[in-house]
Amino acid sequence: MTGAEYAIIAGAIFLAACLQASSGFGMGMLAAPVIAIIDPELLPATLILLALLVTIMVTVTERQSLDLRGTGWALAGRIPGSLAGAWLVAASSREGMAWVVVAVVLAGLVLAGRGWAPRPRRTNLVVAGAASGIMGTATSIGGPPMALIWQGHEGPRLRGTMSAFFMVGSAISMTMLWLAGTVTEHMLVLALWMVPAVIAGYAASRYVNRFLSPARLKKLAFAASALGSALLVTQLILGPS
Repeated sequence: MTGAEYAIIAGAIFLAACLQASSGFGMGMLAAPVIAIIDPELLPATLILLALLVTIMVTVTERQSLDLRGTGWALAGRIPGSLAGAWLVAASSREGMAWVVVAVVLAGLVLAGRGWAPRPRRTNLVVAGAASGIMGTATSIGGPPMALIWQGHEGPRLRGTMSAFFMVGSAISMTMLWLAGTVTEHMLVLALWMVPAVIAGYAASRYVNRFLSPARLKKLAFAASALGSALLVTQLILGPS
């Protein structure tokens, strides 16, 4: 990759980490389309590793506000979902994975736009956790199912609960991907280079939380995700220049 491409990815990671730390989700939805345009082979492990870092920081900060019971049921679904997602990564081509990223982002946008709000009951939590495991492991975008199921939470409770789930879920996903042999040295090296962008994004989120309401933050996340997906679709249709 060129220096400009590294800078673009770092900028996307910074914004995505800020969004994740502020709202509890959105890192994959914002950053995955950008990374897929530059180098789809970096997905999903690079972004999952970076998401693990930011969720650890947020979980520690918001540890007093966690919904531990709900998180436990959601994680019960995450494990089998992660297995299915790892298989999907191993079985898919580079272009196929890019299309999967687009499909997952657009599905999340449509569901959020329609205002679907399933109740956080035990069965719904397990199903949402499984869907998040499949999507998160295959594309690094596991936020939409959990954002839908926990959209009744606000502020620290939403950030803390979502982050605790994704912290454990990301660790599970990385384990599954490692066992499937889909984690490369290239992914690990780039993730290491992007750690400062993640830390800066987390630090910025502490200020963003004071000025942006959760509703405005979600709108910004959806707009950025839609733009990234549109750019990725354009590239896939036009093909390499």
